[in-house]
Amino acid sequence: MHQKNRLLLSLLPLLPLLAAWPQAQAAAAPEALDPALTLERIHGDPPLMGRAGLGGVLSPGGQWLTYLRPSEANPDVNELWGTPVAGGDARRLVSASDLIGQREAVLTEAERMALERRRQRGAGITGYQWCGKDDRQLILPLAGDLYSVELGEGAPKVRRLTHDEQEPERDPQCDAAGRQLAYVKQNDLWIQGLDGSSARRLTRTGSETRSTGLAEFIAEEELHRHRGFWWAPDGTRLLALEVDESGVPVRRRAQIGGDGTRLVEQRYPAAGSPNAKVQALVLDLSGKTEPQRLSLPAEAEYIARAGWFADGSPWLQWLTRDQKHLQLLEFNGKAEPHVVLDERDAAWVEVHDDLREVPGLKRSGKPALLWSSERSGRRQLYLVDRASGAVQALTQQPEPVAQLVCLGEQHLVFAGATERGRGRELFQADFKGRVHLLQPGEARRWRDARGDAACTRLLITQSSWQQAPRTELLLLDGKTVPRLIEQARPDPMVLDLAARLQPQFPALLAADGKTPLNAIFLPPTRPSLGGHYPVVVRAYGGPGTATVNWRWQGDLPTLALYQQQGFGVLMLDTRGMAFRDRDFTRAHDHAFGKTEVADLFGAVRQLAQQYPAVDARRIGFMGWSYGGFLALRALLDADTPFAAAIAGASPTDWTLYDTAYTERYLGLPEGGKAPAYQQAQLVARAGLLARPLMIIHGTADDNVLFDNSLRMIQALQNEGKLFETVIYPGHAHGVAGRKARYHLARTQLDFFQRQLRP
Repeated sequence: MHQKNRLLLSLLPLLPLLAAWPQAQAAAAPEALDPALTLERIHGDPPLMGRAGLGGVLSPGGQWLTYLRPSEANPDVNELWGTPVAGGDARRLVSASDLIGQREAVLTEAERMALERRRQRGAGITGYQWCGKDDRQLILPLAGDLYSVELGEGAPKVRRLTHDEQEPERDPQCDAAGRQLAYVKQNDLWIQGLDGSSARRLTRTGSETRSTGLAEFIAEEELHRHRGFWWAPDGTRLLALEVDESGVPVRRRAQIGGDGTRLVEQRYPAAGSPNAKVQALVLDLSGKTEPQRLSLPAEAEYIARAGWFADGSPWLQWLTRDQKHLQLLEFNGKAEPHVVLDERDAAWVEVHDDLREVPGLKRSGKPALLWSSERSGRRQLYLVDRASGAVQALTQQPEPVAQLVCLGEQHLVFAGATERGRGRELFQADFKGRVHLLQPGEARRWRDARGDAACTRLLITQSSWQQAPRTELLLLDGKTVPRLIEQARPDPMVLDLAARLQPQFPALLAADGKTPLNAIFLPPTRPSLGGHYPVVVRAYGGPGTATVNWRWQGDLPTLALYQQQGFGVLMLDTRGMAFRDRDFTRAHDHAFGKTEVADLFGAVRQLAQQYPAVDARRIGFMGWSYGGFLALRALLDADTPFAAAIAGASPTDWTLYDTAYTERYLGLPEGGKAPAYQQAQLVARAGLLARPLMIIHGTADDNVLFDNSLRMIQALQNEGKLFETVIYPGHAHGVAGRKARYHLARTQLDFFQRQLRP
């Protein structure tokens, strides 16, 4: 009896809240509680976001927009689709079953790793390229062989070019005329004619550790160079990179899967260890002369970019190991180098793909070069005299140039940041520096484009938080009205969610008290018991990218689901991230786990001050890759404002991560004793864990090796700390596949429901 009285007395303070709960539920607007929005539906089929094209490409002559698109039968399998730019509906050009029937396309470990470097997901057609300039032929690899797809009046004509499924032909590239094809097989370069002539082996040095014509791991993963050879303009020579990995340490990964475990050996250059040795050579396809080796200075550690000028001179861009010094070299017929351009930066030089010749603009008797640089404090475009190296500023935008879109005889088009990096717009400029905005319109939008070879037409893709991506054809004649080419068609439920979405933009400052941070806040749409609600923070925090912008959100249904589950969601970009001025983007210089953590902590506390309904005691964090590092670092701190965190695929010890990325920001590790590495070391902070933590990792991750999480797990266990662990057998750095991603989403939501609900 006394126990019942005590129980009743303990419930008395809650009675007003309990009485108000049914009214609160009834007061929730019908649109705020959508019973059809579930994780099962979000990750089900047909996809809520529609079957959007992946990686659209404009053909060289501008007649086609081609892209990979998930199959109607299986959204994990890609098909090649195309839309005629002149008019007509999108059509499927080819699927894997058209080429190999029902046979499964089996990839080698090297092919799987290459796709991971390119972040290409899914099975079926995983890549392709246009061949020649007449918009009639595409080349694609599948199941170890190469196929030609010819477009004409009727159905596409498919032709098998190679017949060796055991030894895959990799990285096929056509010459400019579309008559020859080169590729890498058995780690050597081969060529064959597209007229049916037999293949010919150009090099014979290939081995397990030596290749010619392939990009090495560091080039692909960190320098975003995915090619290892380039055709000369006239098709008579190849510029190729010879890679020797014999000195790169071998890492043995236990690739744990549900069907067993395989031991995989990978040449992985961890910070402070030797890189692959890369040399450049010019191959004469006639065989009349020996290959020419292009000499580089001893301090040239990385070849960042390579190619040919129109007059047949090969060029290279090389970087020092600390990446503070970049040179552009061109080579004459005797393979003698000439320094065209010298870039230096006290922190690091950013590489880019903006180098172009300007045929109609001469400097010292040669076409001027277009180049981008951060030498002014933000990335801008410059004209360079190829002979003297003299540099002239072409643009003076108030925010950084994002990338060059295309270059014509009298003009160019580039994409540039707006609205403090949250927006992206398209600009047209002449070579006197006169710049104007293409198609002025509403604010808070994100626009990008692809141009044809002559830069006379653009395929412009535009989106915003409320507008799904749409692609229009724009002729740069100043007269023609843009024509709709493709419109993303998400489920009507998603369009309804987007229309009702009310993103808010809190004024959050960095830890320095003056630098504005980009943030978007989504309050919950479901009322909470007691009037206060929990918040889930999503942030990346690392260099090279930005996540807070005005573009269409691919995970919009998931954001809406969290809101309907009673969570607020904060998306935040801290100092060190991209699309801002150089002072902002260099915040990570020798300082992982410092500036971004201070910004994160300060921003979360400011949010609670600006939104009194936020429960400052129930704020969670979710991050992946560098964001996973940030999640762990934020929770392993005595001053943390977070109640719980999920850390996915996290680097935990930066001596385990690769050379080019880690050393660019932290310098050499000096055996792990360098101050920047010790400051960023998470394993040593294991004893500070005092809040709920979930660690997630794929066992086959060849980017952030599974060893990172294993070290963290062992350290936490040694400290007697309780935490949760979720592993994905056989998955790489990203969890791929519809079923696995559904499980991942359910796991994350369940964790926050358990840890942040009152």
